[in-house]
Amino acid sequence: MELTPPPVRYTKASDVQLAYQIVGDGPRDLVFHPGFPSHIELQWEHPAVARFYQRLATFSRLILFDRRGTGLSERGLDMHGFDDRMDDILAVLDAVGSERCGHIGVAMGGRLALLFAAVNPERTTAVATIAGHPATFRIEPDYPWGTTQEDLDHLIEGVLEGWGGVGSIQHLLAVAAPSVADDPFTRDWWVRVVRSAMSPREAAEEIRALAGVDIRDVLPNIPVPTLILHRTGDRMSDIRAGRYMAERIPGARFVELAGEDDFPYFGDQDAILDELEEFFTGIRPTPRSDRVLASILFTDIVGSTERVAGSGDRRWRDLLEAHRALVRRELSRFNGREVDTSGDGFLATFDSPARAVRCAVAAAQAVHDMGMDIRAGVHTGEVEMVADRVEGIAVHTGARIAALAGPQEVLVSRTVKDLVAGSGLSFEDAGAHVLKGVPGEWRIYRVVSW
Repeated sequence: MELTPPPVRYTKASDVQLAYQIVGDGPRDLVFHPGFPSHIELQWEHPAVARFYQRLATFSRLILFDRRGTGLSERGLDMHGFDDRMDDILAVLDAVGSERCGHIGVAMGGRLALLFAAVNPERTTAVATIAGHPATFRIEPDYPWGTTQEDLDHLIEGVLEGWGGVGSIQHLLAVAAPSVADDPFTRDWWVRVVRSAMSPREAAEEIRALAGVDIRDVLPNIPVPTLILHRTGDRMSDIRAGRYMAERIPGARFVELAGEDDFPYFGDQDAILDELEEFFTGIRPTPRSDRVLASILFTDIVGSTERVAGSGDRRWRDLLEAHRALVRRELSRFNGREVDTSGDGFLATFDSPARAVRCAVAAAQAVHDMGMDIRAGVHTGEVEMVADRVEGIAVHTGARIAALAGPQEVLVSRTVKDLVAGSGLSFEDAGAHVLKGVPGEWRIYRVVSW
């Protein structure tokens, strides 16, 4: 799993600057239409969101973008209806060189994806919606799941008055993602996303622009394969609205899933991802991973940029190879499994936390003896073994702990310290830390003897 977001790129639709990202290089293009609001850079700070996108990118070239007026795309605009947004999608597709692609839309983004498929079938292979908002926001005699104009005006008034308030933002999270609403990290992350994505006026304009659009007459004219996914207990989107859409789109498949979260990243995201993978690839994914308890070691060279500048590229390559040989020797000695070697660092797993710590100390000493220093972090937790990779929050935790270490320093989590009691290893308290992207506060310890 990526620990940093992919690069943000820009293109233009008329004179409007649009921000987008590309993830993966799979055999088919998929465009992801976010809900409301969105911020393509800050969303990567949450491990669950990053995992969701990385899973999609295992079978696609995933294209992410912020709609006009939100996130990193151009702001301060007079919002209009869906027509401008169709032009925006085409501009992003042209910028990435995509002739035809699949579309995944969440909530309000689902309406955009369906409309795009109807008006641009030659550019669309298939479309899937998750927690699709109603086909119209208005209550009609044959459509009781909308809202009245009075309620819509009240909603917009509330947005203008309370959009930036922590209480109102957290209330939105409690409705949209009740399974994580009490998690302090997720609450803080969500507040940052909402405040960074839109101002109160921009949010009100977005609601005004899109709420009046009625796509009911469009539904019978969607000529591409369509999948409608909806969680049974979704508190934001009435499941009957999802059934309504599926009944009116020719050949559409409706899948009802357990859960209450409107946001697909939270709750059982694998159930949603399995359906999406089968729909877009035609193959039902086999169980993708085994969850096991593992000790995770991260290392990297301290001051590598300065060393490259000081020694030159060729000398640096020689030093890097020597460093890798030494670390691999210690991994073999302590029965570690090399998982990834990217740049000047290692990710390895062990079946014993004590062996992981001893390997880290031995590797740091061996590399120091050749005139270089590495830093290392060790954490033990449950990981997902996916082919030759490891994934999960424990991997993020190990990476963040390693990033705190100084030259020739090995830091470990309290979990590791407690598990190796009686092994002869000794530690000193390195304080409590908040690890970016990892919920809660973590007590970290420094290895002092082994």
